Amino acid sequence: MPNDHLHPQQLTITRAKREQLNGHAGKVIWFTGLSGSGKSTLANALEVALHARGLRTGLLDGDNVRRGLNRDLGFSEADRVENIRRIAEVARLMMDAGLVVLTAFISPFARERELARALIGPDDFLEVYVSAPLEVCEQRDVKGLYKLARAGKLAHMTGIDSPYEPPLSPDCTADTANRALPDIVQDLVRLIAPAAPSPTRISNAFETR
Repeated sequence: MPNDHLHPQQLTITRAKREQLNGHAGKVIWFTGLSGSGKSTLANALEVALHARGLRTGLLDGDNVRRGLNRDLGFSEADRVENIRRIAEVARLMMDAGLVVLTAFISPFARERELARALIGPDDFLEVYVSAPLEVCEQRDVKGLYKLARAGKLAHMTGIDSPYEPPLSPDCTADTANRALPDIVQDLVRLIAPAAPSPTRISNAFETR
């Protein structure tokens, strides 16, 4: 069916009403960084902290999404672009439900991250650059992907034979090579929900994606 025959359905329950019920605004926290930089570890720890404060959250993680919604996509540049487009659309729907949405994806290309920001809305989009040198990410390499890429057994590995474009002006930079996980989470909690400190104790470990 051509798009000019599609018309938005007007809904009675609005985003504002959902946010009022939740007691907080919806927002998207977009974690980007190399494989092994600590995106998933950080996003998970932040969700635990926000949940403990009573915020309603949702977490979209790269591997989990690729096992379901995006299982038809590979790792070519075109597929990576489509991967991020779908994630941004899903994150926007979750945000419209009044959730604080955390997304943990390499999202290597600056233009796709900017498209995600534009789709979600710049006032609702918080870009977190999870920063760690390539050598640190390779040392972590929990999934063994860098080892496979270095051996020529895995193509399109970001940082090896596929580029990563670091954000030039992220809303927040999380230096996981030099800062402790609880300190970074505390900073993000203050940024997202500054009313009170998180009551949750967080282990200091950046060992995953």
